[in-house]
Amino acid sequence: MKQQTRLNQSWRQRAACRGLDPEIFYPAAEEDSEVAKAICAECPVREACLEYALTSREHEGIWGGTTARERRRIIRQRRKSA
Repeated sequence: MKQQTRLNQSWRQRAACRGLDPEIFYPAAEEDSEVAKAICAECPVREACLEYALTSREHEGIWGGTTARERRRIIRQRRKSA
């Protein structure tokens, strides 16, 4: 199981945020997320990051270029479509 988890998160090795200050991705207010979202916009693993956050129900931070509020909206939309 441990190896499977590691494989599923191998995308993290290619993430544009790797090595950056994590505080960038946890702004005090969602309105202050522009810098993090700009980094995510150029990230080659943005979709994998977003899917991880949606699956893991990340309640804080910027993941895959989305705020917590935006991720909740995506989850609601997916439920309606299912």
